[in-house]
Amino acid sequence: MDMPTCTETLRTRMGAASGLNATLKFDCGDDGVIFLDGRSVPNAVSNEDRDADCTIAISHANLVALLTGELEPTTGFMMGHFKVSGDISVAMKLQRVL
Repeated sequence: MDMPTCTETLRTRMGAASGLNATLKFDCGDDGVIFLDGRSVPNAVSNEDRDADCTIAISHANLVALLTGELEPTTGFMMGHFKVSGDISVAMKLQRVL
């Protein structure tokens, strides 16, 4: 799954109203970013590199694993497959979308 497909998958899962009520960014380093704006109406997902309430630093492979269900979010965090900075409560709300 390439980054545009990951972006579209998250866009579909976010829908018009995710309940996220915050901004979150998946930072995949050189592979790019996916920015989720749960404050906008309707919710928006883009590849803009903007400041977010919460940033998840994750490899592209681990992001794909999260989106396909191969990596459970809590296990991934505890095992160090990704790092969360900023408001961790926003990352907890993300489970509604994943």
